[in-house]
Amino acid sequence: MSLKDKIDLNKLPTHIAIIMDGNGRWAKQKGKIRVFGHQHGVKSVRDAAESCAELGVKYLTLYAFSTENWNRPKLEINALMELLVSTINKETKTLNDNDIKLEAIGDLKSLPSSCYRELMNAIEKTKNNKRMTLVLALSYSSRMELVEAMKSIAKDVAAGKINADEIDENTIIQNIYTKDIPDPELLIRTSGEHRISNFLLWQSAYTELYFTDTLWPDFGKEKLYEAIIDFQSRERRFGMTSEQMKR
Repeated sequence: MSLKDKIDLNKLPTHIAIIMDGNGRWAKQKGKIRVFGHQHGVKSVRDAAESCAELGVKYLTLYAFSTENWNRPKLEINALMELLVSTINKETKTLNDNDIKLEAIGDLKSLPSSCYRELMNAIEKTKNNKRMTLVLALSYSSRMELVEAMKSIAKDVAAGKINADEIDENTIIQNIYTKDIPDPELLIRTSGEHRISNFLLWQSAYTELYFTDTLWPDFGKEKLYEAIIDFQSRERRFGMTSEQMKR
């Protein structure tokens, strides 16, 4: 029996975020170069998207490339960008066939022009899909996201559009990349690392964190089901007591 059958469909997280880590180590274990791991990680991306859509998860955000990743060797970066373009080209039809909408967050203009064009093209082609939204975090930094939000708010204050005393949480929410996306309820990180690496810092204030030693290319559907089952076993109190949550 698949772990899928143990999932309570009435208690699904609306939004799952994943830090896809371990491609390089997976490749090294097999005596291959890091790019080999990235190539095989694409299947896990497909498995995660398909599984979430089948279950009824409404949002899936994948940390695909951070601003810090630009510091990696040029050969690896070029290979990653080429892989991104080819994957988007291949998967756009599949996204449409499965009624999945593609979105992206991050400093997208910093991507190579060919990557940016293909990404925008896929976003446009899938914009009317309703079943699930797949969000790619590309050239993304949560700290940068918050800095840009502060700049935007400061400009509105200077222009007299808002009073500084009126700034609240909602003001910030309306100025970050994910303003139209609910906060993730479950954040998964693969590969055994126990940190969130500058990913969705504001949005993860009350997110349940799940860490697994599994390297990303080995993170198949059953591993995702394990994470969801673990999430469903937790009591989410949002600062309140258990007794308060039961009232």
